[in-house]
Amino acid sequence: MRCYERFLILTVLLFGGFLLMFTSRQSTADDNTFNHLHKVYWRLLKAEQRGEELSYKLLLMLEKLKTVNNTGANLTVFNSTRISLSNSSTRRFLFPQPNALLFLPHLKENQDSLQPRVYLGQGRSGVSLVLGIPTVRRQKQSYLVNTVSSLLFDLTPKQKTDIIIIVFVAETDSTFVKSIANSIQEYFPDDVKSGLIEVIAPSPFYYPNMSNLKETFGDSKERVKWRTKQNLDYSYLMLYAQYKGTYYVQLEDDIVAKSGYTESIKYHVSNVNREQWLFLEFSQLGFIGKLFRASDLPSIVEFFLMFHKDKPIDWLLDHILFGKHCNKEKAKLKRTFKPSLFQHVGVHSSLPGKIQNLKDKDFGKQVLYKAHRNPPAELSSSLKHYESHSLDRAYQGIDFLWAFTPNQGDYILIKFNTQQTVKRYRFRSGNIEANGDKFYNTSVQVLPSDVSVRVRAEQGLLSCCKPSSDGFVIIGSFVNGIAEGAIDGALGDLAAMRLVVHQTSEAWAVLSEAKDPSHRSSFKFNEPRRERKAEVTATRLFFSAQQRPWWSKHEFRNGDINEAVFILYFF
Repeated sequence: MRCYERFLILTVLLFGGFLLMFTSRQSTADDNTFNHLHKVYWRLLKAEQRGEELSYKLLLMLEKLKTVNNTGANLTVFNSTRISLSNSSTRRFLFPQPNALLFLPHLKENQDSLQPRVYLGQGRSGVSLVLGIPTVRRQKQSYLVNTVSSLLFDLTPKQKTDIIIIVFVAETDSTFVKSIANSIQEYFPDDVKSGLIEVIAPSPFYYPNMSNLKETFGDSKERVKWRTKQNLDYSYLMLYAQYKGTYYVQLEDDIVAKSGYTESIKYHVSNVNREQWLFLEFSQLGFIGKLFRASDLPSIVEFFLMFHKDKPIDWLLDHILFGKHCNKEKAKLKRTFKPSLFQHVGVHSSLPGKIQNLKDKDFGKQVLYKAHRNPPAELSSSLKHYESHSLDRAYQGIDFLWAFTPNQGDYILIKFNTQQTVKRYRFRSGNIEANGDKFYNTSVQVLPSDVSVRVRAEQGLLSCCKPSSDGFVIIGSFVNGIAEGAIDGALGDLAAMRLVVHQTSEAWAVLSEAKDPSHRSSFKFNEPRRERKAEVTATRLFFSAQQRPWWSKHEFRNGDINEAVFILYFF
């Protein structure tokens, strides 16, 4: 872009900012002038954005050509900004910065000031949803792992391929950032490996000197500094995310998600996709659950950076609506959906000393268990239940099992009254409100009905599994709270299943529902399908229809699959 064009844009931006901060809407003529300037402003931003996008695409093409022609090259110069490409854990990628230097002039002092440090990530892009989670050092308690666990809780493998979760550690202390990255790697290794989760941090040269900020709106100096940094954090994260997917959802590091949130978001977006809107709101608290078109992010960030020292970020977002339309038309650009899909759960704010008991009244309650029909079985367990929350009541579908801390050697045994053919199993521990209460070092074992199969297993002649004791064989174990897999046909029909705890836990545990995501049962109950919808609060076993169903009032065709369900909860 030529010099006189940049001078024109700078003049319009400064003049528009001056009007936005110091003028009042006293007459119709003032309103028209104000709105006209904003329209011109947004048009200019869009024009420059298209130029930035083209430059970015050209940069990517240049990098590909350099890789082909010279595999040893790792340095590119573009717009006076250096990008270092390496295979280290701190890979860095350039992203466009629309006029960032105008509002953050200190960035000119270092050529790497806008280069993100990517600590974890596989470079995934082209997804439908990008979830951004900024996180900072907290004095009291960190909620980050629980937040990520909640977002991942009931995602199917297919859903996981169409989403990216970006954890932005808004700190320049590399030791602290690495500790967060290590924690994410430890708790979610498979999701990191697949590229579903990324952990990034800003350049140490990104943040300006914030010691001389002006105190406004009665806020203390510390609070003004906190909200200013928050504006910069959100802006950085949005710029990084803009080319990752189609839609971007702004979250925080102390929330829980409602079960099925991804499908709910996609459903609502599809209904309004052809309409004009600036953002969709899936939570009414602050900046949580705000969804934007990724293509709009550069213009939005431009506005945030222009006034990053003046107001909180949710106020600035409202000013964008005010600048584009009058109050009567703002509702068209801001669409709110209920019930809310995200709930704030943090008590200790990232602002030191602040207690924040904010709750979204439209979030509702999470489903903790759902009754299911279960096949006749003899139940036993060494776990002690609390009050009336027994295993029998849970199996009957009238309550949940609430047990104390599992100890080494504890077990849950389901002995079927008649032998069953079980094809797959999946156990998920922890639930959406108690993500940390999981089974650790716990195995899944089955008892084959055929004695000869047990003997072969004890002799080590079955490659599918390892012998345990009493004729049981080990077919799997809990990994990060989940145990799942197929049961080898060589085991034949089963007489029983059990879970065995091999190490005393430090906490209580929740065993919640899960099932084989690729499996679709073909049977039909006489009740409406919506009442049979799978919930995330039971454990399902799938049995073949080689024998008469247990429930005589339901009729099954040949080849249909009977579904036996047992519900177990440990808190």
